[in-house]
Amino acid sequence: MPAPIAVESILRDVLDDVAAREAKVSFQDVKARSRSMEPPRDARAALLRNGCSVITELKRAVPYRGQIAQLESPQSMANLAIQLEQVGVHLMACQTERRRFHGSLADMTAAREATTVPMICRDLIVDPYQIHEARCYGADVVPLQVGILEQARLESLLDRIESLGMVALLEVRNPEEVDRVMHAGGTVVGINAWSLTSDALHREAFAEIVPGLPESVIRIAVGGVESPKDLLSYASSGADAVMVGESVMTAQSPSALARGLVATGQHPACPSRKL
Repeated sequence: MPAPIAVESILRDVLDDVAAREAKVSFQDVKARSRSMEPPRDARAALLRNGCSVITELKRAVPYRGQIAQLESPQSMANLAIQLEQVGVHLMACQTERRRFHGSLADMTAAREATTVPMICRDLIVDPYQIHEARCYGADVVPLQVGILEQARLESLLDRIESLGMVALLEVRNPEEVDRVMHAGGTVVGINAWSLTSDALHREAFAEIVPGLPESVIRIAVGGVESPKDLLSYASSGADAVMVGESVMTAQSPSALARGLVATGQHPACPSRKL
């Protein structure tokens, strides 16, 4: 079994990388540029379709398996994004973390410019610089991992994301983190089945945690979707959307799997919440 992930080490790496980028482009410059960008795409509308929306996560590698997809350049990522949009995917997420996922902000920009769907910047966001930087590269949604952020920082980062017109996706893994999200005023919650510190997958987390969320909160099931049956299971428990990454990226035909998920999520028989 792989050794547990040392979250503190990952956070140090994130901050080191941020400092290196800030040494080249100042916070003031990236902040000014982020506020001059075109408005973000409407992620909330994409999440609130009837049925269960599908978010595909574009990534080259995962920490415990290494490389999972042969995508040699940002253009390769863009080509895949085009295929996924053509089969009806409603939103996309792009891994921009370099060390563990072999991603980049250039990947996200290429995928977003090639499509019309809202884009989630998939990274560990712990510093305001990253939020402005994500907007500069085209992000419409920015995630916050509640478990690694102190409450004051969580609330500050949430406010900053929303001040730029983007949607904050607050990811939780237990009921205590849900309480913190509600205190912070979060309105879009991702219940993540993957552990932050290991390769453990807890598919039951969504059904266990979702009863603690107000009806007005948009609920996204993150992780554990390998088939239309999994999507239906999450939708039956109240998911407005599912995020699927590794199973699509490793499928013999990513677009075929995505097409099946989209068709299932939009079928009249798929459970749908009315917010």
